[in-house]
Amino acid sequence: MTHKRITKENPYKICFVCLGNICRSPTAEGVFQHLVNERGLQAYFEVDSAGTSSYHIGEPANSKSRLTAEKYGVSLLSTARQLKAFDLGYYDLILAMDRENLANIREMTPDQGRMAQIGLLRDFDPEPGDGEVPDPYFGGMQGFEHVFQIVKRSCEAILDELETRIADHAS
Repeated sequence: MTHKRITKENPYKICFVCLGNICRSPTAEGVFQHLVNERGLQAYFEVDSAGTSSYHIGEPANSKSRLTAEKYGVSLLSTARQLKAFDLGYYDLILAMDRENLANIREMTPDQGRMAQIGLLRDFDPEPGDGEVPDPYFGGMQGFEHVFQIVKRSCEAILDELETRIADHAS
């Protein structure tokens, strides 16, 4: 994670990435944005999500992901898009949901100096398990609930750390 000072003029840009950008990464985007909003930090963060594949471009988040998030007051408003080369230089932190997507992102990254800004979401999870956010796409609602809890824990930990870097905000 980059250690830049976060200001309103120079907000921290974070992008969450999974395969299709309809289940895990939009959940992470929605949860992180919800936490940012709850803490009144909207001016300090730019939050996005993307997929490494083009399978679902233009689609809303999966209905089961949306239903699970809504149960906790979180809205998933993003539209699926594919991660582009531009994103690799734009975002301060790009977090993949699993090792396969992490490898795909790293293959897209020609600048070895940018590798520090690319990692796994569960690197921040206080209960990291196997280090991956499982794909709930083919499972039932229990899988989506499990993913939501993983994402929430991880996003809370990320925001806790990043909030300490906000230069002009009294915590």
